Amino acid sequence: MKIIVAAAVLALFVVGCEKKEEPKTAYPFPQGTVQSFDEVKMMQEAVEKDPGNVDGWIHLGNALMDSSRFGGAIEAYRKALELDPDNVNVRVDMGICYRNTGRSAVAVDEFRKSIEIDPDHLNAHKNLAIVLAYDMGEYSEAVKEFEKAVELAPDAPDAERIKLEIKRLKSLEAKK
Repeated sequence: MKIIVAAAVLALFVVGCEKKEEPKTAYPFPQGTVQSFDEVKMMQEAVEKDPGNVDGWIHLGNALMDSSRFGGAIEAYRKALELDPDNVNVRVDMGICYRNTGRSAVAVDEFRKSIEIDPDHLNAHKNLAIVLAYDMGEYSEAVKEFEKAVELAPDAPDAERIKLEIKRLKSLEAKK
């Protein structure tokens, strides 16, 4: 009996110590919000090794944007757009980064390019409206973009708030 128990324990020990090979992803980027400099550094190293990896550049740009490193995010998004110039989501995110670095006119250009590629891109319209209204004082143009956003998503959680903002911007335009 002792031999059987000893054999079973030994078998469990050997099986437990076997190195299990986990499936490897080509680009092991952290999921969710990046919390550390090391995670960003890992992403930077990955795209240096494989500069043709559009997803790698996007993940890096997102991580840098999430950590308010907008200049670095812009560079990563530029690399992603060199590889995939019609990626509207990346272009919109890059526009947001431009706005956050005080380059509103460049942000407007990126949002408009996004809308040329995808005329129904909700976030491109919203972000364009925000920059036009609050950074440039172009209320009537902002109203058009906000109206398009409401048209695209009339039941969106922020639709009522946008409608109120449209009214406010129209009154500001009337005072000009």
